[in-house]
Amino acid sequence: MVRNSFALKLRPHQMYSFGQVLHENWYAITGKFDALNVSNFSMWNAEDLIFGYFETIEPISKWADEDKDFFVKLNQKFDGCYDWISEPWEPMRLMYQDFGIVREDKELIRHRVFMTKLVPGSEEEYKRRHDALVDARKGINPGPDSNFSIWNAGGYIFGYDEIDTTMERERTDADRQADIAWETKMLEIMSWITDDVDWITHEHHPHVRRICYHG
Repeated sequence: MVRNSFALKLRPHQMYSFGQVLHENWYAITGKFDALNVSNFSMWNAEDLIFGYFETIEPISKWADEDKDFFVKLNQKFDGCYDWISEPWEPMRLMYQDFGIVREDKELIRHRVFMTKLVPGSEEEYKRRHDALVDARKGINPGPDSNFSIWNAGGYIFGYDEIDTTMERERTDADRQADIAWETKMLEIMSWITDDVDWITHEHHPHVRRICYHG
């Protein structure tokens, strides 16, 4: 399985137009996805950002020219709606992964998708801190986090996590204190776009919303 992601920045007042074009072409899009064995596709929005995640059998760079041409023409239909943050047909940089045990049945998972903006020049420090988490991990994480990945492009961070709801438990005081320490330290190198740490900072950010899904 190949994990893929992309990121877009909406132009001012273009969310409605973006959604309209997406809706008008959704049947053709999902038909092409099925033909190409694209699975677990979703797009997410907060403020003027769009983050997309999907899975394929092979890298999309290996798709046939006629298949790529479908998406090139689709992109043209959105003309004026957005600018690319990531590079089309190029993988975003993977900054962290905790894939764990991927749940094939998505009925029992909930998603956590988040977005942040890095302080200029902080990409390597972000990567270093998250590499340390990977190094400290002992074996495969059984859950509740699964299929967890964090991606970077254009100075932005996008996180995607599938959480097994059957394994969730209440956070303890020790858990919360560890979260506060980690997130406070991370504020040295990034600012939040989504509302994940508003409970710590007492700021007010939008909650991410899923705008489409195709299994």
